[in-house]
Amino acid sequence: MINIYGIGWINDEEYGCIMKGIQVYYKDTAKFDTLSKKGIFSYPFKNFGRLDKLSKMTCYSAALALKDAGIKYSPNQKQDIGIIGTNASGSLQSDINYFKDYLDSGRTLSRGNLFIYTLPTSPLAEAAIHLGLQGPLLYAAGIDKSLMPVMDMAAEMILFDEAPIMLAGMAEENETVYFVLARNSDSKQNILCDFAQAKEILARDLIFSRMIKEFSTLKKEKGRK
Repeated sequence: MINIYGIGWINDEEYGCIMKGIQVYYKDTAKFDTLSKKGIFSYPFKNFGRLDKLSKMTCYSAALALKDAGIKYSPNQKQDIGIIGTNASGSLQSDINYFKDYLDSGRTLSRGNLFIYTLPTSPLAEAAIHLGLQGPLLYAAGIDKSLMPVMDMAAEMILFDEAPIMLAGMAEENETVYFVLARNSDSKQNILCDFAQAKEILARDLIFSRMIKEFSTLKKEKGRK
């Protein structure tokens, strides 16, 4: 059986972890980019400032998801964990930014730092590099904000032994969430819910804030049992 062991999320005002019950409203006290120095990452993220917004959102939420699941990482540690993500527009905004810079430069060249993020897998790769993930890395194109396809794909990868643990999520420029999926554990204390329960919530197609609230409520109900 596949279970959910942690969820990390961030939007333009807040970030949090479901299992650990963390919810931080940062908008009035910190800038988005400075969150990289506020304990979301377990060690400094080199050149974090050069990442585009989508990559920063992905790295923040993926790191929060691992923290929520109690999975540690370090600069010299590589782990057999995969990551799969989706969104509605791929790397369209980065593509537009790159082409605009190309036009502004007289159609002769554009900044290489913008070119890096013209692939929809780039945010996932940035997260994998920093977090030391060596499992499968995949971007799944979607026409909406549905998490169901990537969750199903992540579960299948685990069942087919492509990776023992998968990060699966959705990254938009204003809201991002990642789930940690893995097989059964001997201890049920660190399990938020099973895969079927998670899919039941996701199938309701809730707005982002409501989805987070539903999983938070699930954690509180589990704690009372």
